[in-house]
This record gives sequence, structure tokens and C-alpha cells, in this order.
Amino acid sequence: MPKMKTKSSVKKRFKITATGKVLSGPCGKRHGMIKRPQKMKRSNRGAQVMTPQDGRTVKQWAPYGLV
Repeated sequence: MPKMKTKSSVKKRFKITATGKVLSGPCGKRHGMIKRPQKMKRSNRGAQVMTPQDGRTVKQWAPYGLV
């Protein structure tokens, strides 16, 4: 039986915590920051925990976890 492959984009964009939650970076912070409200820029710092439904999908794309 061959091994299942992990999606390359998932390796770069997500992190799985020890408790099994999935962390992701915020969207909308690449360019055009001058027109974004200051509150949005502050609240999108760091990593955010994904919803359980979305986290389940990401875990299917990484069958052996992320290192």
C-alpha cells in the first residue's frame, strides 16, 4: 500500500497544536494595508485558531500530521 501524500500548500500555511487544533495565519494582510481599518490590522496579528469543521478538512490534507 503506498503512502498518502501531504498537500504542499498545507505544509506552508498551517500548524497543528498538541491538542489537535489547527492554527492559520490571517487573510488580507499582504498589500493594500493603508485602506484597512487599524482595528482589522491589530486583530489579524499572529495566528488564529480555525473552526473545528475547517480544521478537520486541513487534517485530511495532512494525513500524518505536520512537523
